[in-house]
Amino acid sequence: MTDAAAASDDLMEKVVRLCRHRGFIFPSADIYGGFRSTYDYGPLGVNMLRNVKNAWWRSMVQLRDDVVGLDAAILSPPDVWKASGHLATFTDPLVDCRNCHERWREDKIDGVCPNCGSHDLTEARAFNLMFKTHAGPVEDEGHVAYLRPETAQGMFVNFANVLGTTRKKPPFGIAQVGKSFRNEITPQNFVFRTREFEQMEMEYFVPPGESQEWFDYWLTERFAWYLDLGIPEEKLRLRHHETSELSHYSRGTADVEFLFPWGWDELEGIANRGDFDLLAHAAASGEKLDFFDPGTNERYVPHVVEPAAGATRTMMAFLIAAYHEDEVAGEPRNVLRLHWRLAPYQVAVLPLSKKEPLEPFARQVLARLQPHFMCDYDTTQGIGKRYRRQDEVGTPWCVTVDFESLDDDAVTVRDRDTTEQVRVPIGDLVSELRRRTGEMSP
Repeated sequence: MTDAAAASDDLMEKVVRLCRHRGFIFPSADIYGGFRSTYDYGPLGVNMLRNVKNAWWRSMVQLRDDVVGLDAAILSPPDVWKASGHLATFTDPLVDCRNCHERWREDKIDGVCPNCGSHDLTEARAFNLMFKTHAGPVEDEGHVAYLRPETAQGMFVNFANVLGTTRKKPPFGIAQVGKSFRNEITPQNFVFRTREFEQMEMEYFVPPGESQEWFDYWLTERFAWYLDLGIPEEKLRLRHHETSELSHYSRGTADVEFLFPWGWDELEGIANRGDFDLLAHAAASGEKLDFFDPGTNERYVPHVVEPAAGATRTMMAFLIAAYHEDEVAGEPRNVLRLHWRLAPYQVAVLPLSKKEPLEPFARQVLARLQPHFMCDYDTTQGIGKRYRRQDEVGTPWCVTVDFESLDDDAVTVRDRDTTEQVRVPIGDLVSELRRRTGEMSP
């Protein structure tokens, strides 16, 4: 193993250990020995994952007037997935190792069993990734339903509903964040590839002649989103799919890829889906899924550009990119240099004493901050250890309440990255912290 490979493995182990130790991510059903490829998000992880999704929603919906939201059902009938092509084509090519009997995706192993190194593999066969279940009291084919493998189809089947209730016209988008389920045969790399995960997808409906223009636009927009939230540019790249890689619906796809410890891998796919989805669902349902433009007296089926990101793997990429080790006052520390929007806590309030009168005074400071920021309140151990603990979980600012605060009505604000400390009047505390975020409004 090369030094670079060893360093990457070491980084991965450190991030996974941090996630478990500090309450970001736990193995699911851990007290029963775990359940493969499922994870529970702990007190810090649920905050950060919510922040990742909120940052996406802010960018894709809140700051735009051409995108609206949707929350479609997870369960859906077979007709949806037959029309979309998932029942026929949503498969992985699987091979078995004749030597150790492990099963692998053919396209991920380069003809060699990762477990034992054998080249003696079976011929590939298709394995459908859909989770099948039954809705109702009878488990027969008439009651079959599927857990969605993506959130996209809910937006296509609701196209006419959204069009008729929002008065939008192309170009416009429908965005959704939610759980998806895929029966992955080889889940791997912690939360990167799991059977239950969250997606952040948007379907952008455009006039047919404008699809390439909007495809290029969303490539630029989505790449910039990761940069704006702190991933270094050298850790990101845009990779266009070869013709042989394209999905059955795609007229062009590119991935935003991140340099994970195991190599470059997908964070988000941006696809020019053409008019495949709306035509397929219109034909299968008998309903019109088109748009009439009264300005041009033209009726057409919009084309679709789809940016689709994984929320859980995106959170993982932000954690890996933010993890650093340095020294403060000659002592080593671990620090997550997370963007303040993503950090589980933006502010930690740290009173120097748990006793009166300081503790109730510190609680007043906490109450002043909580309407504006997600806050931690930490009274355990010495102030130095508390600083290190907050650094390790990515808290950008610590507010220390000391005995002088009772006299001068001020607190000490410490910056995570610079470790600089400044005295701030309590009356100015919210505005000072907002100044540091770059957002002055309440």
